[in-house]
Parts: sequence; structure tokens; C-alpha cells
Amino acid sequence: MNPWFLLSLTIVSEVVGIYCQKLSNGYERITPTIIMAACYLFAAWGVGIVMKHLDMGITYAIWAGAGTALAAIMGVFFFSESFGAMKIAGVVLIVVGVVLLNGAAKIG
Repeated sequence: MNPWFLLSLTIVSEVVGIYCQKLSNGYERITPTIIMAACYLFAAWGVGIVMKHLDMGITYAIWAGAGTALAAIMGVFFFSESFGAMKIAGVVLIVVGVVLLNGAAKIG
């Protein structure tokens, strides 16, 4: 399997897990808690497989950065969380950082 595709799946899995963690209400609701655990297990397994093919720093930076940015955006749309200038700047900086790390890896 293409490592970039698997990395994308792990990011989606992590974000679904974060969503379910919020829905679990502090692990009081069993269904979202089980889905969250399954998503986190898949994400951890997938990242381990991806690291066999891609640099660890790049893999983790993209996984964590994209997951963080998507979680922040998801919070705004699904949980009515605030999204002011500071949060927008933070998400932009995360994306720029991931792009720079990826570019540095390609240069050597």
C-alpha cells in the first residue's frame, strides 16, 4: 500500500477518534468510546507501518500537524468552538511547518 495513502487514512482515523472522544462525554458513553479506541489503535498501527517507508520526523509532523489542524476546524463546525485570529494563525503555522519539513526532507 502507498505509504502516503496509509498516512492519510491514519490522519482521518485519528480525527474520527478525536470526534468520538468528545462525544463519549468523558468515556461515559460506550459506543463513541469503543469507536475512539478502534480509531486510535488503527492510527497508531498505521503510523508504525508508514514509518517503515517514510522518515519518522516527516511522518509524525504530518500526522500530528494535520490531525491538530483538522481537529481545530472540526471543533468549530461540529462543537461551535471559537475560531478567532489566534486560532487561524496557529492552524496556518502548523500547515506551513509541515510543508517546510516535507520540503526539507526532499532536499536532503
